[in-house]
Amino acid sequence: MMEASFDTEESFDDPSCLAPQPPGSVSPARRQIREVKETKITINCVTFPRPGGSPEQQLLKPNEWSYCDYFWTDKKDPQGTTSVAGFEVLLQKQLKGKQMQKEMSEFIHERIKIEEEYAKNLSKLSLSPLAAQDEGTLGEAWTQLKKSLHDEAEVHLKFSNKLHSEVEKPLLTFRCDNFKKDLKKYDHHIADLRKQLASRYASVEKSRRALADRQKDLEVKTQQLEIKISNKTEEDIKKARRKSTQAGDDLMRCVDLYNQTQCKWFEEMVTTSMELEKLEVERIEWIQQHLRQYTTLRHETDMFNQSTVEPVDKLLQNVDPGRDRELWVKENNTGDVRPVDMDI
Repeated sequence: MMEASFDTEESFDDPSCLAPQPPGSVSPARRQIREVKETKITINCVTFPRPGGSPEQQLLKPNEWSYCDYFWTDKKDPQGTTSVAGFEVLLQKQLKGKQMQKEMSEFIHERIKIEEEYAKNLSKLSLSPLAAQDEGTLGEAWTQLKKSLHDEAEVHLKFSNKLHSEVEKPLLTFRCDNFKKDLKKYDHHIADLRKQLASRYASVEKSRRALADRQKDLEVKTQQLEIKISNKTEEDIKKARRKSTQAGDDLMRCVDLYNQTQCKWFEEMVTTSMELEKLEVERIEWIQQHLRQYTTLRHETDMFNQSTVEPVDKLLQNVDPGRDRELWVKENNTGDVRPVDMDI
């Protein structure tokens, strides 16, 4: 996007050159307007150098893609019919970032609900009486497996609680209080400066037209006097010249006021855009920090879950069909006397 003209002292040509010229010469006011059009363009009352016309103008923060260098003009929609001020684009970025932060918090909230429901179902399943009467080493392994579900439910419940306190809540409450109010203050401040700049620009154009009219009147009267087609006197010429000079002074004053206002607007745009850039960096780093916390908690959950399964693995390794048979026979045998053949 085009940069604003930093050389505000030359936003308009110096009208001090508008001294009376010989009859037939090009009006200084007209020449001035033509020169401005050749070297500068105006977009919404802000003067910019023409593209390629000021190669000496440098970026404020080269190679950084900083906000302070790329949002001076307006952004048109795809149809090219309406436009949004560059500063408004920066504000919309902040509001969008706030909305994205809120939606991320909502996403984590849904993740928490899933964890809570999962933990609830695991805990419920751990109390199931199914296969509770199995015995021996296999029965011990089965009992431990059900207990592991209870332990795993506790792990997921703790995970959901930490997600709420360490991820969801920080995302939801970050810049929650006066952030939008602060953005509106920025918006109103820059908008007020733009309104003042537009008013100064209108004054310059009005003074420029007035000077052109006075200059033209002076040229006509001077020509009439020289070819003696009018009874205008030297006094009339002097009066017209005074009015032309006064109009030139008025234009100079208006240009000076315009340049001062544009300089102030430029300084505030740089300061505020860099502040918005700082806020965006802080937002991204804040979210990055808490999403990293999410992944850390998730890894911890996996490790804790693994620890709940390890006792089950150990008991499964100790399952011994022979041992189970021995225990079962000892507890349930009906006697070790074998039948014998019947004597005749």
